[in-house]
Amino acid sequence: MNTQEVIIGWATPAFFALIALELLVAKWRGRRVYHASDAVNSLSLGVISQIVAVFSKLLTLGIYAWCAAHLAPWALPADRWWVWVSGLLLYDFLYYWLHRAGHEVNILWAAHVVHHQSEDYNLSTALRQTGSGVLLGWLFYLPMALLGYPLEVFAVVALIDLLYQFWVHTELVGRLGWFDRVFCSPSNHRAHHAVNERYLDRNYGGILILWDRLFGTFIEEDDTDPPVYGTRAPLRSWNPLWANAEVYWATAKDAWHARRWRDKLLVWLKPPGWRPADVAERFPKPAFDMARPRYAPALPRGLGAYGVAQFALLLLMGVWFLDMAKRMPASALLAYAAFLLFSLTALGVLLEGRRAGSWLEAARLAATALAAVVTGGWFGAAAAPPALAPAIVALCLGSAAALATIRLRTRQPA
Repeated sequence: MNTQEVIIGWATPAFFALIALELLVAKWRGRRVYHASDAVNSLSLGVISQIVAVFSKLLTLGIYAWCAAHLAPWALPADRWWVWVSGLLLYDFLYYWLHRAGHEVNILWAAHVVHHQSEDYNLSTALRQTGSGVLLGWLFYLPMALLGYPLEVFAVVALIDLLYQFWVHTELVGRLGWFDRVFCSPSNHRAHHAVNERYLDRNYGGILILWDRLFGTFIEEDDTDPPVYGTRAPLRSWNPLWANAEVYWATAKDAWHARRWRDKLLVWLKPPGWRPADVAERFPKPAFDMARPRYAPALPRGLGAYGVAQFALLLLMGVWFLDMAKRMPASALLAYAAFLLFSLTALGVLLEGRRAGSWLEAARLAATALAAVVTGGWFGAAAAPPALAPAIVALCLGSAAALATIRLRTRQPA
């Protein structure tokens, strides 16, 4: 395994251990910082982002490697400590500008919005990542390639910067004194995620909050104005595919309806929320309401627990996908990715309490059983034990029976 894979291998179980610890501490303090469907949605989006990365990494890292090899005037040595330290500082600086642009340019916000959609603020929110950031985000890091930073340095410092930001997504850690003045901290990042007027478009730093102080985007968390989380155009859905597509779709509709060609372009380049005057007049949107109720569709008793249990199984399947990605034929890899995307979407719709969710979930269980029978075990399991396929089929039948029992016991919402 390369350095990046080793770091991820150690970090992944640590993430879930810390999520469990956060749950326990919150319970001990008498606070509710998690809602099951919201957490499942956030983690589903994290899984999808990793699935996309399996296919996109070759392109983005390939572009970086080509630029470093052919356009950089020199190649910095990967065995010097100062290359790694300066590389991390430069990456964090470039991340600040990508993050800031992600809040100030609508086409970039369309990707970044995924991370902000949760109305909770907890460690699962940290794992809520976009699946489309790869489209343009890589452009911001080309200066590292042009300055000759080796691909290995870039990949590892990028991972360090991302992993650092995990722990700041919590409401359970208060102010940290001098640390808050230098580094991105839970307090600083809570302000960043808030939709309160005073906090909008502030505190973009990944590791260092000094960039915000330097460029005028820093604000302290104010105890008299507690952060309210989410976005000013709430998602109101647990569908992870829609979470990735919602702003692209809304922007495309505005571009289509705009009468002037100039506005058809500007709607993608202006700040989020900007709309051509003629479009806003013909297709008005409701004003943002800070006092809006959180999205929490009513579910039949037992369906939430069912969803959490099914997501746990899908998470294991996702881990298997990532582990087998380098060893699986491309056709099987694509089929497995499609299966996971469909499964996570079906589960999200199910947790919305919609009738379609039950049918999608039934189709998912049938597809899972069929995949086990066709592959003789599971995707990529070349030497699967003979009992694996029957066990998966039995699990699907048991899940279908549990779902049917829940639905029969409670009248299906419309």
